[in-house]
Order: sequence, then structure tokens, then C-alpha cells
Amino acid sequence: MNNSRQREIYRVTIVGSVVNLLLLIFKFVAGIVGHSAAMVADSVHSLSDFVTDIVVILFVRLSGRPADEDHDYGHGKFETLATLFVSLVLLGVAVMLFVNGVVDIVSALHGEVLETPGLVALIAAAASIVIKEILYRYTVRCGKKVNSQVVVANAWHHRSDALSSIGVLVGVAGAMLLGGSWSILDPIAATIVSVFIAKVAYNLLMPSLEELLERSLPKEVEQRILDIILSVDGVSSPHHLRTRRIGNAYAIEVHIRMDGNLTLTQAHAVTTAVERLLKQEFGDSTHVGIHTEPVK
Repeated sequence: MNNSRQREIYRVTIVGSVVNLLLLIFKFVAGIVGHSAAMVADSVHSLSDFVTDIVVILFVRLSGRPADEDHDYGHGKFETLATLFVSLVLLGVAVMLFVNGVVDIVSALHGEVLETPGLVALIAAAASIVIKEILYRYTVRCGKKVNSQVVVANAWHHRSDALSSIGVLVGVAGAMLLGGSWSILDPIAATIVSVFIAKVAYNLLMPSLEELLERSLPKEVEQRILDIILSVDGVSSPHHLRTRRIGNAYAIEVHIRMDGNLTLTQAHAVTTAVERLLKQEFGDSTHVGIHTEPVK
């Protein structure tokens, strides 16, 4: 990982961690003072955001290490592992919010009167929505700029916090405006939002899991690889193509056929041309392994 990319990831993650620390304190106090169980749960969500920020910083540092004798392909999958962790934490938060919401809904349906939330909880929810949406946009823009899956995953963690705060805002406002008998709106809103958070977690989890399980690159990417190989004069019949992701880089292995009468120097020049074109297309960090065979 180049230094500028690493600095960009550190900067956006540190900004997020500071905001999350301040928010979780504010929302926890607001939840206690404002008698809102949903706001207390939302503060735990912010705590999970803060923890995942720390994980991102640690794992991205590891992923930036160059290849060594124990890691011939570098350490890029540490970033993938961090993405997986963030996704699992996000899924755990969704489950926690869902369970807590259902428990409160069942209690209310059985006659238990839920405490009406106070104004401070409403203010905290509104502030959280605005702040976390801004943080999401800032983080996702950075993640796409530096092509980092873990930063994009962390951005969605910020947005999930904004979404859960929307649920809290709706529930708290409804309970305050409609009276104590409508306090059930607080857990209902939190439960609905938890489903959306779980969907986001799933969408982030699957790509990182597939990468760790060595899934091949998409078919359209593999076809582009074959087209590039065939564009080099003297190369024919690319076969045994094997591809995978290593963090934000691609690994490509392929067999190609060339005229068997070429000298070793000429054959090397052709394979070097193929490798250069592939790296121009997919980045200098692309791992390329080419096996040559004579045309039969």
C-alpha cells in the first residue's frame, strides 16, 4: 500500500473515531436522562462504530506491509479481514437492536407501560442523524477514491448509525406527541431499522467472505484480462486462467502459447509486454504469473 493511500485511510478513520467517541457519550447520557431505551441502544451502536474504527486503523497498518518470506503475496488480506470484522459487528448490532425492540414490543403488548422519552433524547437523535450522514458521505467518498473495501464498509457503519437514529427519532417523537400509550413506537421504529442494517451488513459481508474463500474475479474482469493478453502480438490461446483478489489488488495466473522457435530473450519480451499491459489496466500492485507453452 502506498503511503498516500495509507495516510488518507488513517485520516478519515481517525476523524470518524473522534466523532463516534463524542457521539456515544452524548447519546448514552441523553438516553439515560431522556428515558429512551432506543437511544441507549443507539449509543451502543456508536460504541461499535468506535471499536471498528480502531480495528480498521490496526488492520490497514498490517495490510500496508510489503511482501516478506512468510507472505509472498503481501498482506493485503488483512484489509479484507478487517472488512469482514466490521460487517460482522454491524450484523451483531442489527441483531441486538432487533431483539431489544421485540422484547419491548412484547412487553408493551402485555400491558407494560413504557416510559415516555424526553426532549433530550429527541435532540440527540436529530443531531446523530445529521452528523453521521455527513460522516458517511465523507468516508465513502474517501473509500472509493483509494479503492478500500474496509473504508467503504466502515462508511456504511456510519450510515447504519444514522438510520438507527432515524428510527429513534420517529419513535421518540411519536411517543412524545401522541402520549404514553404510544411509547411502543420507540421500539417498533428501532426494530424496523435493524432489518435495514442487517441487509447492509450482509451486502458488505459476502464480498469479503468470498475473497477470503478465494473466489475468482467477476467474469467480465476475466474476459477483459483475456482480451488484453490476446492484444499482444505473438500470443495465442490463453488458458488455465486463475484469478483472485488480495485486498485491493488482483492476482492473475495464466498459460499462453507462443511460437516455439522464439529465443528465450524474445519469449521473455513478449511475456513482459503482457504483464505490463495487465498492470496498466489493473494497477501496479497486480500480481501476474505467466506460464509459456509452444504452439502445437
